[in-house]
Amino acid sequence: MHKAFWDCLEAQLKEDPPQYMHAIKLLAEMKETLLSFLLPGHGHLRSCIEEVLDLALIQQQAENGALDIGRLSQFIIEMMGSLCAPCRDEDISKLKEITDFVPLLKAIFSLLDLMKLDMANFAVNSIRPHLMQQSVEYERNKFQEFLDKQPHALDYTEKWLTDTVKDLREVSSTAASSDPLSLLPANVHNQAYLRLLKWNHLTEPFPETMLMDQARFQEMQQTLEQLVLLSSILLIVYTTTGEAISGLPGLMETLKNTVHAMLADMHNPSFCLQEALATTGEKLCIELSQCLSQHGYATLSSDQKNTLMGQISATIQSDNTVRKVMDSRVQNYLLAFLESSQHKNSPPLPGGLAPVNKELRELAIRFSHLINFNKLVFSPFYQKILHKCLPSGECASTET
Repeated sequence: MHKAFWDCLEAQLKEDPPQYMHAIKLLAEMKETLLSFLLPGHGHLRSCIEEVLDLALIQQQAENGALDIGRLSQFIIEMMGSLCAPCRDEDISKLKEITDFVPLLKAIFSLLDLMKLDMANFAVNSIRPHLMQQSVEYERNKFQEFLDKQPHALDYTEKWLTDTVKDLREVSSTAASSDPLSLLPANVHNQAYLRLLKWNHLTEPFPETMLMDQARFQEMQQTLEQLVLLSSILLIVYTTTGEAISGLPGLMETLKNTVHAMLADMHNPSFCLQEALATTGEKLCIELSQCLSQHGYATLSSDQKNTLMGQISATIQSDNTVRKVMDSRVQNYLLAFLESSQHKNSPPLPGGLAPVNKELRELAIRFSHLINFNKLVFSPFYQKILHKCLPSGECASTET
């Protein structure tokens, strides 16, 4: 349909005399778009656009064969250049190189759409703090109204936080040296959020203050489990195979793509993880042998293949040593990301997680954004609960 539209316009302009009816309509659309970009203080630009793109005058010129369509298009390009964001300067320069009128109109409309998007993003970014504050206050007030009618509406939230305090106390009591900072409210709260990524959604009631985001937490939990298993398998491959493959270009990405494809549906009810891990082990052995052979190394022996496949299959157990280590490192990274989010500095990536750096960082950003907004909305309710769970002797402040 788009092609037919532009072909029809081109045919009209090639007639003798040229038919400018549709071209003038397009110029009118461009004029309205340019005017929509102007701010109240752009009086001179508004007058300039109204004067040059005077549709009544353009219609008269077209009827008398005096319409200079090239001059009008160049004026529009110059005006776009003065109104666009700096990142669009290169696109403006490319417009000036187009000589055929119809391709030029198509390119102008395409760039105007991008400029509309730029303006919309600018407007959203400008009012984002105001929208955020309004949203926080609205959600907090609505929840307070609900809480006034249902006095026990925070029971599951209180259990979630008190269970976290209990777990931290047990860890602290069994550790060689207890860390008094672990029971500070902010630390307790961040640990509580991490527990939501290990939640049994079928048997445990979700905290009331997090209920609206339960589906998001389930999705992040599945992503996290997949990344832990993926990084565990890759660590096993490189640990088992040795230095022969450590510097081979592109191998890590190839192996990662293979494992990721095999585990893509691991949370579907019909998915058999045991079979998938066995198949993954076989595929990785084939790819490793081919790569080693191409680079002049000896291929994997039968014992090496059996060892590698056995260790990969063993990751099906949640208490598998490698899987526990990688899970712990991921948890520590997410916790450090939460703690550093206020300072805008990303924490260092723990060892063994380099292959999933991009995916893990994206997950951490999503997790952090969700948590920070939840804190803004429900912090007064959390403070009261934490004040009861943590006597004043254990912490200096109840601020989260």
